[in-house]
Amino acid sequence: MKIVRYSVLMPVYNEARTLRAIVAHVRAMADLTLTIVPLASEVPETVRLEQEIIAVDDGSRDESPAILRELATAGELRAFFHAQNQGKGAAIRTAIQHATGEILLIQDADLEYDPRDYPRLLEPILEGRSPVVYGSRFLGGPRKAMYFRHMLGNKLLTLVTNILYDSILTDMETCYKCFRREVLDGVPLRARRFELEPEITAKILKRGYRIYEVPISYAGREYAEGKNITWRDGFPALWALIKYRFVD
Repeated sequence: MKIVRYSVLMPVYNEARTLRAIVAHVRAMADLTLTIVPLASEVPETVRLEQEIIAVDDGSRDESPAILRELATAGELRAFFHAQNQGKGAAIRTAIQHATGEILLIQDADLEYDPRDYPRLLEPILEGRSPVVYGSRFLGGPRKAMYFRHMLGNKLLTLVTNILYDSILTDMETCYKCFRREVLDGVPLRARRFELEPEITAKILKRGYRIYEVPISYAGREYAEGKNITWRDGFPALWALIKYRFVD
């Protein structure tokens, strides 16, 4: 049986209300066993997936750091800490530095994205269909209704991505981005906040990778529940898409 290690990269900022639950949901997907059919073969293979969680607290002001220390002591995850808030992009960069898996998967610390979708994200990579897989909220999976303005902003940014980088993505801003480790090796990531999503996408597409999309479920939370992204974050994302079309 082939064994593949995958790293779940989890940025954390003021997520004490959901942190234990999301870690439990992710841990429930540990040690997956999948039967795949590699693209260049007709013979099914069994793959056992070993999981590690790399959580990075980004200067939280609630009980998130204490919860992460407790979970790390219990062996549930590996935890790292920023003394001050630097943004999601900075937390993901720190997580990448400490990850040991052959495959990297980004997981927000809220409950908007469901780890039960992991097999859908991992199978195309394991089968050799693509080294990059995105989970799309717009391919027919079950979802809680989004804010119209968020959907509109997402569609606009995805359209700009497709125009600038000759792609046909449906959900550039999705959290669920999954990569073979070598895809990100040598890619300079500079984003500090939510412009990480367009930066990673732009630089992957510029390097000639074609992104494979799969449908996922989505349960968007309300601002009263701790949602952090706002319409203002769309402007740096748009600028990032334009900038990285011409510079690296």
